[in-house]
Amino acid sequence: MTGENRLQTEIDDTMGPLTPPPIQELIEALVADLRSAGSTPGLEVGDTAPDFTLPDAHGEPVALAHRLATGPVVLSFYRGAWCPICNIELRALQDQLDQIRDRGASLVAVSPQPPDTSLSFAETLGLGFDVLSDLDQEVARSFRLRFRLSDGLIALYEQLGLLLPEQNADGSWDLPVPATFVIDRQGVIRARHVEPDYRQRMEPAAILAALDAIRG
Repeated sequence: MTGENRLQTEIDDTMGPLTPPPIQELIEALVADLRSAGSTPGLEVGDTAPDFTLPDAHGEPVALAHRLATGPVVLSFYRGAWCPICNIELRALQDQLDQIRDRGASLVAVSPQPPDTSLSFAETLGLGFDVLSDLDQEVARSFRLRFRLSDGLIALYEQLGLLLPEQNADGSWDLPVPATFVIDRQGVIRARHVEPDYRQRMEPAAILAALDAIRG
């Protein structure tokens, strides 16, 4: 297991045996649908990140502009506390939090879940960074990440008892495509990982390399 691929290897080893073929087929269909728009979703490198203010896990407002005033920002969009892959990813980011801060950057994670759920999630995983709630998913929309689950996946989630309208603050079946953006102090996206296949996430090593590139 190389340092460059450690996170993805952990995701594959953990989730592969737990995903039966019928669910894999639905996942592949969802990925194909998201790609059928003709381009990978999400803002591109060189785009200016839209500013936003969202409540943290304690309900206190956090503005992207305020975080950028002190240094670069690593911005991670995740699906929710119910998503095991998101749990793996955020634990991996927590493990690298000191390295991120040593490079003068801050880490911000955003999900569609309400602050009380985010607080319990952050405490359970021992997260030491901002966990924000995109209450109406308009921030996800502004970063070109928001989408609605397919009817097939909605039926599967209902069968599994995973009712996203009860998980999401806006009561919808919408989610963000999981994404990570590395944003410099001028608000310009300098690196990104936006993959319609939610099983693929940005490696912490790539995040640190992007922050090193910003420092020059």
